[in-house]
Amino acid sequence: MSNESLKGHLDALILAAIEHQPAHGYAIIERLRARSAGAFDLQEGTIYPALHRLERLGLLESDWSIEAGRKRRVYSVTTTGHKSLAKQRQEWRTFSKGVDAVLQGAL
Repeated sequence: MSNESLKGHLDALILAAIEHQPAHGYAIIERLRARSAGAFDLQEGTIYPALHRLERLGLLESDWSIEAGRKRRVYSVTTTGHKSLAKQRQEWRTFSKGVDAVLQGAL
């Protein structure tokens, strides 16, 4: 799937990917790829700027951890991030229902 198709949805996808289990950047990429059956095969250059922006906005927070001898920044969703994700989910439902109705030719 093209990066253009993801515009406006990447934040919600990242928040949903770590909503219940914090993760480092590469694990988030892997989670998105697995959950989407390969449709979202994102590059680090797409994910890391988004993670940093979401952290600046207060939707994510991060801490350093050591996994397999490597120091990694692990991201988790803040209370504000959970609220934002709930709102984005509702907006997505409304949007996708409308798109589906138009594409299916519903009145």
